[in-house]
Amino acid sequence: MSVTLKTNYGDIKIEVFCDAVPRAAENFLALCASLYYNNTIFHRNIKGFMVQGGDPTGTGKGGSSIWGKPFGDEFVPHLKHNARGIVSMANSGPDTNGSQFFIAYAKQKHLDNQYTVIGKVIAGFEVLDAIEKVPVDGDDRPLSPIRIESVEIHANPLAS
Repeated sequence: MSVTLKTNYGDIKIEVFCDAVPRAAENFLALCASLYYNNTIFHRNIKGFMVQGGDPTGTGKGGSSIWGKPFGDEFVPHLKHNARGIVSMANSGPDTNGSQFFIAYAKQKHLDNQYTVIGKVIAGFEVLDAIEKVPVDGDDRPLSPIRIESVEIHANPLAS
C-alpha cells in the first residue's frame, strides 16, 4: 500500500510497510482513510533531522491511535532509519504510539529500535527538500504552515 500526502508544498508519496509492521500500518492507513490527517500541520521541522506531524491539535502534544490509546512498538531488524525519507511513528517513550509520525531528512541510526519504521518516501523528494528549508522559530515550529491538505490512498505502491 501507499499513500500520497498532498501538502501545500506539493505531494509526497509514501510506501507503507503493511506486512512488516501490521499494527502500525493499520493505524496509519485507517487514520489516513478517516481524513484524520486532513488539514493538519507539520508542527516540528528540524533541518538535517526530520519533520513531524500527525497531531490534529497542531501542538505536538495531541493525537490518538485508532484504538483510542497508545499501542506497542514494532521493531523489525531490516527496517532502519538508514536513508532520507524514512517514515516512522513518533512517540514519547516505549509503546506510546498514537497518530503522530515523522519523515527523516537523513540517516538517523540512533533512532533504530526507538521508533517504529512504517514506510518510506518513494516520490516527492523535491517537496521534502522544500519543506526542509522552511524557516522555524526557536522551538523548531515552522514560521509558515506546512500543511497536509489531504491524503490519497493507493492499493498499489507503484500506482500513479
